Amino acid sequence: MDTVIQVIAVVITLAALLATLGHAGYLALLNSAATKRAGGAPIARYVRSRWPIAGGTTAVALLAVLFTMGPPAMDVLAILLGAGSGAVATKALQSTQARYRSGG
Repeated sequence: MDTVIQVIAVVITLAALLATLGHAGYLALLNSAATKRAGGAPIARYVRSRWPIAGGTTAVALLAVLFTMGPPAMDVLAILLGAGSGAVATKALQSTQARYRSGG
């Protein structure tokens, strides 16, 4: 049973880490494009305001990955932290994409 919980914890925390890194990567790309473009200052300002969320969720996801190396009780905590940080990062990424989505 402990192995099953650990496998679930590892999968969830790695998915959360991927989501948080995706959010940070999207912000980095958006910031790079905004700084190269004339009139991109409002977008760059928005990106700067979103960095704390991206950094915080990434830190929590990394902590959750580290928790998977502990006993089963830590695996349960890792699942909770990973799911929470992944959900927050995904929601933040979706709101940023919706704000700056063009075309379609």
